[in-house]
Amino acid sequence: MNVGIIGTGWCGGIRAVGAARSALVSELHLCDIDQDRLREVAELTDPTSITTDWTEIVANDRVSAVMISSTPETLHHPMAKAALEAGKHVLLEKPMALTLDEADELVNLAEDGGLKFTIGYSQRFNAKQAMIKRAIDDGTLGTVTSVLISRHITRSLGAKISSRTKLSPAAMEATHDLDFAFWCLLPRRPVRVYSQNAWGVRAATHGAPDTQYLIVTMDDGTVVTVGAGMSLPPGYPNQSTTWLEVLGTEGAVLADASHRDIVLNTVARGVEFPLSTMPGEYVGEVYAGPMERETTHFLEAVAYDRPVMVDPRLARVTMEVYLAADLSAERNEAIGLPLTAEQAEAALKISRA
Repeated sequence: MNVGIIGTGWCGGIRAVGAARSALVSELHLCDIDQDRLREVAELTDPTSITTDWTEIVANDRVSAVMISSTPETLHHPMAKAALEAGKHVLLEKPMALTLDEADELVNLAEDGGLKFTIGYSQRFNAKQAMIKRAIDDGTLGTVTSVLISRHITRSLGAKISSRTKLSPAAMEATHDLDFAFWCLLPRRPVRVYSQNAWGVRAATHGAPDTQYLIVTMDDGTVVTVGAGMSLPPGYPNQSTTWLEVLGTEGAVLADASHRDIVLNTVARGVEFPLSTMPGEYVGEVYAGPMERETTHFLEAVAYDRPVMVDPRLARVTMEVYLAADLSAERNEAIGLPLTAEQAEAALKISRA
């Protein structure tokens, strides 16, 4: 197949290299407005074409699948809409849109066109998360009664994210873990959300909370608790640390994904925890992390007409929950689901404040 990558930054660059190395890909077409970065990724991937205008990739009849990794996140909906309307399969980084109406429009376009459409919830492709999902599906844990996930990223990465888009920790970080929990708990659905923000160093610099905590009640009473922060101090090196607890009637899984198992200590840079980035990274010819496998999965889904792992309708549920969480934190009250039109609009105003 012929594939287009729109946005060749951190995540888009990983996807571009993954696509270039895939035997399923014949032509690779790259787009980015940062010409230096575009040339850098082009040197790694030997693309058929490069451009600074994303509409050229959408208009290219030879391209059948597009991966959209552009920032700011306000670009996700218009780019994905144009690609789907052009009859192209789409892998879109989260968030899938800014409003529920936009999300619904994308899902309907994909379904009406018989197209593969999926969202970049790459944490599903981590080995530890996959093992937890298996333990739930094969009955090892019995009936799951609670899920607890704590995720924190460094201040430097949090500042980079917050500088481009005004979105909460729930929308930008907890969203990964909400998606994973809801996927594990299918067919259960969320019915109520309560959330609180913890304010600290980011209040003055970004007008945003350091951490956001969410308690989600499922329709059978199962409780999902997620804490997501963006303010780990400079003394915590690299990018991300995660802890997961899943408890059931017959067992429990406790998973440490804090990336402290490898410690690199140098005179020049001090202590570092290698391989602790959320999307992962290349280590020579080996890839450590989930994003390369996620990229290959999308290519295989298109090539062999297989279902995508991340159903966009479930991604829409995750989106509704983090919007409800922002509304809950603002109003200091639990929010029932589904959101009313008034609640959805109020949540959008909070995120854009």
